[in-house]
Amino acid sequence: MNQQTGKPAPGLTLVAVPIGAARDITLHALDVLRGADVLAAEDTRSLRRLMEIHGIPLGERPLVAYHDHNGDAARPRLLAAMAAGQSVAYASEAGTPLIADPGYDLARAAREAGHGVTTAPGASAVIAALSLAGMATDRFLFGGFLPNQTKARRDALAELGAVQATLVFYESPKRLGKFLRDAAEVLGEAREAAVCRELTKKFEEVRRGTLADLAAEISETPVKGEVVVLIARGGKADVSEKFVIDALQQEREAGASVKDAASRVAEGTGWPRRKVYQLALSLDRD
Repeated sequence: MNQQTGKPAPGLTLVAVPIGAARDITLHALDVLRGADVLAAEDTRSLRRLMEIHGIPLGERPLVAYHDHNGDAARPRLLAAMAAGQSVAYASEAGTPLIADPGYDLARAAREAGHGVTTAPGASAVIAALSLAGMATDRFLFGGFLPNQTKARRDALAELGAVQATLVFYESPKRLGKFLRDAAEVLGEAREAAVCRELTKKFEEVRRGTLADLAAEISETPVKGEVVVLIARGGKADVSEKFVIDALQQEREAGASVKDAASRVAEGTGWPRRKVYQLALSLDRD
């Protein structure tokens, strides 16, 4: 950012925008939106509304749609603008660019072409949810959106379940019930979790409870809006037998001996080594 003119430097600036409340945008972000030569957005209508709210005229500047479905076509135009010495500002539909967002390929391409890439940081649903959920925040893992298919989703949960960190996921409200049921089955029904939705918006809500309780609650009263799911880090008692079995099967399929598979899974889950070894032997006999 040029301190005298207020214009962003040539290259790409990733602009974080509010996830709900329009006033959550930073002064830095407003300066970038006001001064950039070219604007790009995952949702151009959302960015237009935000700029109107804050009194920023678009004028004759290009506003380019850049999303999952047109990235390959739109990217060359934006890179050409950077090559011509122009400043390009890219905004997600909501929150911080590159966090489960199509801007990743644009930023990577800009760097590979030798252009400067910087950010005007701000709101993020991940951080907002961690602030509200009441779970440990000293270590967390962002899992993004898990696969839609049941087996792939369960496999992903099994892979992440033993990580000693609070797990954070984005999920569609339509798939939330299935996600919670799968998580309860794979990670253990008693594991603590939270469902945060519509953060910073009028109907903001945080539901806390065990995975089993939340799964039952959501099945009876489905939710709407943007959803973030947080799952507390697991302890020895929280790792289900199914999780251990899945982990043993994965180790065996990867070529590990029964002894080595049991040793690795015991170390990763906190289960007693002898108990895991006996379970591995029974699976091998079956």
